Amino acid sequence: MKITMAQLNPVVGDIQGNVSKVVQTLAQCNQDSPDLVVFPELFLVGYPPRDLLERPSFIARAQEAVQELLNISTRYPQTGIILGAPQPSLQPTGKGLHNSALLLFQGKILFAQHKSLLPSYDVFDEARHFDPAVEDTVVTFKEKTLAISICEDAWNDPALWYPRTYSYDPIEIMAREGAGVIINIAASPFHKGKEQIRYDIVRSHATKHRIPFVFVNQVGANDELIFDGRSICLDGAGEPLVVFPPFKEHVQTVSVDSAGTPGLYVLQEEIESVHQALILGVKDYMRKCGFTSAIVGLSGGIDSAVTCSIAVDAVGAENVLAVTMPGPYSSPGSVEDSRKLAKNLGVRFEIIPIVPAYETYLKSLQDHFKGKELDITEENIQARIRGNILMALSNKFGHLVLSTGNKSELAVGYCTLYGDMSGGLSVIADVPKTMVYQLAQYINRESPIIPQEIIDKAPSAELRENQTDQDTLPPYEVLDQILHYYLDERYSLAEIVQLNFDPETVKWVIRTIDRNEYKRRQAVPGLKVTSKAFGMGRRMPIAARFES
Repeated sequence: MKITMAQLNPVVGDIQGNVSKVVQTLAQCNQDSPDLVVFPELFLVGYPPRDLLERPSFIARAQEAVQELLNISTRYPQTGIILGAPQPSLQPTGKGLHNSALLLFQGKILFAQHKSLLPSYDVFDEARHFDPAVEDTVVTFKEKTLAISICEDAWNDPALWYPRTYSYDPIEIMAREGAGVIINIAASPFHKGKEQIRYDIVRSHATKHRIPFVFVNQVGANDELIFDGRSICLDGAGEPLVVFPPFKEHVQTVSVDSAGTPGLYVLQEEIESVHQALILGVKDYMRKCGFTSAIVGLSGGIDSAVTCSIAVDAVGAENVLAVTMPGPYSSPGSVEDSRKLAKNLGVRFEIIPIVPAYETYLKSLQDHFKGKELDITEENIQARIRGNILMALSNKFGHLVLSTGNKSELAVGYCTLYGDMSGGLSVIADVPKTMVYQLAQYINRESPIIPQEIIDKAPSAELRENQTDQDTLPPYEVLDQILHYYLDERYSLAEIVQLNFDPETVKWVIRTIDRNEYKRRQAVPGLKVTSKAFGMGRRMPIAARFES
């Protein structure tokens, strides 16, 4: 059997645009005479559609699009189409909707397999919208018995998970029914390290059941989520027949009856994958939201340098404006380092001093602040002036403001509401500071794009005399480890202390994370690249008292 795997980038809600991608793909691969063309999970509406699924008119439009594709399928009478789409459940109780994989053939829905395992953890909330399948079964198509499944349905292999999230394994059920090919359509988001997990899952199913496995994943970025694609087809011995490239659209036809090639699958280097993910995240967010240019505030520090470099790779130097805004405590080196970076990147560079505005603020507030010492209030005023300048330029010229704060700062609130937290997209909000340095080294792998002076200098907000981040924060090497154990591994304070961290440092970090939830609730969307990001995947109360 010849199967065309279509790793494509849909736009959420753009049903007609996504239909057009299906039509183009069918025309493109027709010369290969495939038996099947396979598209990703919920491709018709894009993933994740979220509460668009609660709009009856949206579901009706999706149904009309399915009918349109049924009509189009008659032009390809030898080819079946497997497509992800929402489908009414027609059940008397429940949500009334399924996440479905439809097999379209010669103008008919030949078969529909609904998703059984509905994830409701981290960024997933499918039980909010969908009912699970009543059964998992196979279908015979062109003398092949197909086991068609959807993303999470392949993620409950008892050999890989303990404890198991679900009580049964749909793949195992369909394999027992005599499946000859397993097809899994997915919208599996990227995070660092996930590629290995995903590959292990697919290979485990293929080798355990001795059945070829076709995995077709969505690619592209939608809001915070980035999809790396990395679709793959394995033979029944678990050897790769074809491996798709990461972070780009790709369509290829494969014969599932062939033998795979040992060693064909090579994991992408993690820091390279994070870098590519962030580039795609910026590119798609801007394209899908209608922005053609970006603006970045350059501080002379490593965070804004990495952000600006990613922006250039995403949309081109000609579409990026870099602005440095020296204040009363800015070092001459910060301005010159920013200028040098802008020159290396080839972006337009402007200098807008904030001292006059800052002095005006102080004058306006002097009677109200009489008798009070200078403190963080005056520091935040400087940050908010810079945020206002960037937003003013955004309003006037239509640039998207890219926020430059990293995950370590966001975790402990080392950032200013309506100041450096202003913007439309936070590029490295899920990148710990130690990883920011890794990204800088990766960006400089061929030539010194980011000046070495920026990499070498001690991190500083430069909001008071001789300020450095480590005046307030633990060393980033320590802070980032504690953040990992508390946020990603969900360890308690006592469990982290047992790992030989200073108890007072751990206590301060956890307390500071918890009390800054109100700031993060107001933060701009941030691109997710780790297993646990702030934002849609971490839902914590603000007005609460609890012990960690």
